Amino acid sequence: MTISTGRRRAASAAAIAAMLTLAGCADMSGIEPHAKLASSEAVGLNAHAAASAPLADQWWRDFGDAQLDRLITQALQDNPSLKLAQARLERAQSLTETARAASLPQVNGQLDISRQRFSATGIIPPPLGGTTLNSGTLQLNASWELDFFGRNRAALDAALNAAQAAQADAQAARVLLASNVARAYFQLARINDQLAVAKRVLADRQQSLGLVQDRVRAGLDTQLELRQSEGALPDTRQQIEALEEQASLTQHALAALTGQGNRTVVTEAPTLVSAKQLALPAELPADLLGQRADILAARWRVEAAAHDVKNAKAQFYPNINLMAFAGLSSIGLGRLLNAGSEQWSVGPAIRLPIFEAGRLRGNLRGKTADLDAAVESYNGAVLEAIHDVADQIASSQSIARQQAQQREAQAAAEGAYQIALQRYGAGLGTFLNVLSAEGTVLNQRRLGVDLAARALDTQVALMRALGGGMRGDAGAAAAPAVASRTME
Repeated sequence: MTISTGRRRAASAAAIAAMLTLAGCADMSGIEPHAKLASSEAVGLNAHAAASAPLADQWWRDFGDAQLDRLITQALQDNPSLKLAQARLERAQSLTETARAASLPQVNGQLDISRQRFSATGIIPPPLGGTTLNSGTLQLNASWELDFFGRNRAALDAALNAAQAAQADAQAARVLLASNVARAYFQLARINDQLAVAKRVLADRQQSLGLVQDRVRAGLDTQLELRQSEGALPDTRQQIEALEEQASLTQHALAALTGQGNRTVVTEAPTLVSAKQLALPAELPADLLGQRADILAARWRVEAAAHDVKNAKAQFYPNINLMAFAGLSSIGLGRLLNAGSEQWSVGPAIRLPIFEAGRLRGNLRGKTADLDAAVESYNGAVLEAIHDVADQIASSQSIARQQAQQREAQAAAEGAYQIALQRYGAGLGTFLNVLSAEGTVLNQRRLGVDLAARALDTQVALMRALGGGMRGDAGAAAAPAVASRTME
């Protein structure tokens, strides 16, 4: 090494040290995030519990209804809200390409041609001064930002995590759409079963009317009993008409969910008894809860916000670029391609903040606040998910117990109704007893249908609350990095 080379290197090192010292004028002290991710213990979960079996991706197939499978498949293909979520995902993924490009060398071509009048009294002397000539420049410009302080890397990581969050959002939209179709489908099945109950009641009341008419003709009953029996028929027909209206509206809702407009999408009337019961967990599974798409999205947003903070901090340090250009430039286009028209330049360019009037501190403070907000949004999503799953499990267990009691009550009511009807036919009881017993049995039949519908609806809601099964292409990248830390 020569003395001159050593001196140049020492001078460069001193210059860089001086710049870093000056950069200290842009102070980031005192700006730190305050929010913390909720721990498992803080939200009442056992972090060391045995892992649960993952939910099936297409969990709705376990109900054993081919028509429901077809409707959900159609909805996942044609529903506009799902396509909107996919478009947002593609938008977020495009931003990662922009962020990645910032860390790579940039090369641009340049061609400038102009006609210029040169001042006769300016810095260019005659014979060029005072003339009007053409000039041209043809060159390549190159630059490469050396990311010593990780600013571009942090921006890229933030964009990648934002894309993962958008991917989880698309998965959440998919799960929500599938659950909404299933709930609407079972709502239609409940209406159909209630229609069957109403039509059975109508048939029973028509039979009772015939019996009352016979007794009136025999002089055993009065016009009061006849009017009471006749008045029950329009009431039942009105209930049937109301249920048929509900069925039409639910059909319309299913058509909208599946993206089919006003078409009839349910060709076979579903019933509750044809649906199989799902095997559901008896307690809150923390590991399955960590696979919920909305929680994954919230966790990825925390990661993205943390990298935004790193990027904001890196802006306090120098920006170092390698700049170069090579090409041709001449006055007079005829000489542009001559060897003497060559020009080139190469060298570093260093920019550093010294006095920014609070701009960098304000930016860092804002990004830190965004991180705090992302953490608290994540904590809120975890608490809401626990609340949601706990409610669905409690309701599912309670409905099962209610169904057992309702079946006993309905059996007793059916027996009492038959006895009241027989006693009335034999002249041993009044028609008022028949109406009373009929009202009780009707309430039990309706309650049985409602409880069966609630049982299926709660199962669908619980599957949604547990994440609905993480789809392979949407969750594979997210699960290793995020799900394992969801409750940390």
